[in-house]
Amino acid sequence: MQVIEANGARIPAVGLGTWQLRDDVAVRIVSEALRLGYRHVDTAAMYGNEAEVGEGIRASGVKREDVFLTTKVPRQNIGAGDLERSVEESLKKLKFPNVDLILIHWPNDEIPLADSIAALNNVKRNGLARHIGVSNFTVALLDDAVKLSKEPLVTNQIELHPFIDGDKIVAACRRHKLSVTAYCPVARGNAVDNGVLERIGKAHGKSAAQVSLRYLVQQGIVVIPRTSKVEHLKDNLAIFDFELSRAEMDEVHALAHPGGRVVKAGFAPAWD
Repeated sequence: MQVIEANGARIPAVGLGTWQLRDDVAVRIVSEALRLGYRHVDTAAMYGNEAEVGEGIRASGVKREDVFLTTKVPRQNIGAGDLERSVEESLKKLKFPNVDLILIHWPNDEIPLADSIAALNNVKRNGLARHIGVSNFTVALLDDAVKLSKEPLVTNQIELHPFIDGDKIVAACRRHKLSVTAYCPVARGNAVDNGVLERIGKAHGKSAAQVSLRYLVQQGIVVIPRTSKVEHLKDNLAIFDFELSRAEMDEVHALAHPGGRVVKAGFAPAWD
């Protein structure tokens, strides 16, 4: 598995997103993904499935230390004290003493960022997470977070796929030596029926979804597609045996448009 290195972290380039995976399905998909070769699993407190994700990891037979495990703190819990308690509760559900990465799930302008970042630093120093980072941060928020943090941040997890122009935030992450982790990397299925992606995929014997994932990974971006189907787990891993040409990369890049975003949270910041 290809890995992306950032500020001391080594993050497998393809991970399993677990949003909306519930109960036995979550356990089965996590365990099967790890058996197939995944070594990166992403969850969050707000997904309500941390217990099942932990169970799936244990059921897989893969050693915990071989799995890069991420969870996230809800935006209402990112204040001083609250963030630390939220992480401890997540660890109780996962039944692990620590995780590889803790993220602030969404920024919250009602809570001082300095307090949130200080609490995030405490989580790392107390050994609850090997690495820390953020999610859904804009360029300005990321700049502030990096200045405030005494511990290195390793990623900004954002919605990213061919239909979003992420050039500004990707450049900001690279300027700070952070990795970029792309959630919804196939735009919740919108990539599947796109004619450009289908045509490019056909030339390589791949699907449109695989082209979307390859487009991101080829830029050194981590992808965490979510699926509840085992066959899609296999397909999402099969993106390292082909390469898009410069012309093909440019064609995919040109698909971005102002209405391309699929996650429309009312509390989202003003995107770059």
